[in-house]
Amino acid sequence: MAPVTVATTKTETPNLPEVADPARVAPKDARELSRVFFDQLAVLEEGTPEYQYARNTLIEMNMSLVRFAAGRFRSRGPEEMEDIVQVGMIGLIKAIDRFELTREVEFTSFAVPYIVGEIKRFFRDTTWAVHVPRRLQEARVHLARATEELRSRLGRTPTVKELSELMSLTEDEVREARLASNGYDSSSLDAAISTSEDGESALQDFIGVEDPALELVEDFNALAPLIADLDERERRIIHMRFVEELTQAQIGERLGCSQMHVSRLLSRTLKRLRQGMLTTR
Repeated sequence: MAPVTVATTKTETPNLPEVADPARVAPKDARELSRVFFDQLAVLEEGTPEYQYARNTLIEMNMSLVRFAAGRFRSRGPEEMEDIVQVGMIGLIKAIDRFELTREVEFTSFAVPYIVGEIKRFFRDTTWAVHVPRRLQEARVHLARATEELRSRLGRTPTVKELSELMSLTEDEVREARLASNGYDSSSLDAAISTSEDGESALQDFIGVEDPALELVEDFNALAPLIADLDERERRIIHMRFVEELTQAQIGERLGCSQMHVSRLLSRTLKRLRQGMLTTR
């Protein structure tokens, strides 16, 4: 993720104090200064150098809020923390652009939910190995909490029925949430698995089976042009026999011929198709 940066441009703004290094302003001082800058931001014309100076100074002075909010997710590791901080900066900028002093609430109380919300949205959109609907992503969180609560209360793994009663969901919705939770993370098919016999094997050696239906795909692709080369009556007989599943006698009634004649026509057509299939293999 590209870093979110701001540039504080020095400008002659009589009503705004000059802050040499906004990022180094102590949090307590930042709260007081922020009120001054928000007060001026409300009357300055958007797009002017003065407006941009006030906005960028507010961003830099309140970066400590982003670090505070990101600290909740420190278990994610140093590499991911960089992305979390950058996403939190986006939340801070949104909070600054939407904050008004008339709300009579501290900016810190207003901004932190924005920052945390942006970080959680980042996790929701990027950490799932398989994309699932948002309602199922949220259901997974509730399911984990309900499972842990019932496990500690009952001393065993709760049943679907018990979970559905606690979560106020149907049993089918609980099963759906369980299934969706499988998409949160994934393992590589090349992942090494220790075995007592061979030492290590790949995950792909233990999962999956051969699907005989895959061969039908090749057969259908080879068969399609052969059927297209048949005349109309031959294609009609094939359709009635194998799609409509009519007997030879019923086909004969439709065509106005004997069952024996239908049998000869069908055998000849199938032989032609069979030879064509063997030639294309």
